[in-house]
Amino acid sequence: MGLWLMGTIAMAIVATQNFFTIDRLLRAQPNPKLTFDMERLGHDETRAFLYYFSSELNRLYFQYWNFAQLPIGILALWLVGKDSHAAWPKWGIVAMLGIVLFLTALITPPMVSIGRTLDFVPRVPVPDGLRTFGLLHATYTVFDGIELILGFLVTLWLVRGREQIRAKLPRASGGTF
Repeated sequence: MGLWLMGTIAMAIVATQNFFTIDRLLRAQPNPKLTFDMERLGHDETRAFLYYFSSELNRLYFQYWNFAQLPIGILALWLVGKDSHAAWPKWGIVAMLGIVLFLTALITPPMVSIGRTLDFVPRVPVPDGLRTFGLLHATYTVFDGIELILGFLVTLWLVRGREQIRAKLPRASGGTF
């Protein structure tokens, strides 16, 4: 569960930082060659290119992460499935896997496709597809957040269940558990 939760959190951090880093780089101009090339290409064109590059990285990362979650979730379900006292965690993991399948099959492909049509397109006037992309992105974010909350609840249920089982076990004299 820890790998699944940390992967989800890491993806959110990476995705947002990819875009924030563009403006930090352009402001700081830490490399003379970058500054020279940026002056030749122009600030707006450089920003558009870097934004496109970050968008492509995010598309790749999210597609890979979606597919990586499937074996992680199946493994978690298999491990928890061995515990006869873990009915709620099992259903939580099943729900998480359902969300991953929904995002992988129905949300991510059109979001990637529409996102690519919006690269290098001016935002005034509002381009076709921008509203749809925004709705897909919001849907992904909401369901990913629900998945994260479910993951925390599953982890909490598993930890509390273990504590309750340990509390019910008789203690051996002089030993530790």
